[in-house]
Amino acid sequence: MTGPIALPGAPLPISTAPRPPQPPQQVPPELRRAAEEFEAVFISEMLAPMFEGLDTDGLGGGGMGEQIFRPMLVERYAEAIARAGGVGIADAVVREMLRMQGDVVTPETANGADR
Repeated sequence: MTGPIALPGAPLPISTAPRPPQPPQQVPPELRRAAEEFEAVFISEMLAPMFEGLDTDGLGGGGMGEQIFRPMLVERYAEAIARAGGVGIADAVVREMLRMQGDVVTPETANGADR
């Protein structure tokens, strides 16, 4: 018996087999920090609308102070989520930045040495 046949235009079947472990790469701490900061900003933007519709008479007692405090609280929530592993955006950003660094023009190629 053969496996599933992919029809033209049909999506390819997704394998459920575990992926082989990737060799560990040395990720510069600055790169990781930048990726986590990016993820925190993204998460903050996603969380902000959840808090916009809430009345300001709850957590901090309401008023102008809570209106000013709430965005900072949302940012801290987002930073905590990103530090705890986030939603995977930082990992994707790190992979893409490492891939892009592999495509960086070296001084030899910039000077036309391999043309």
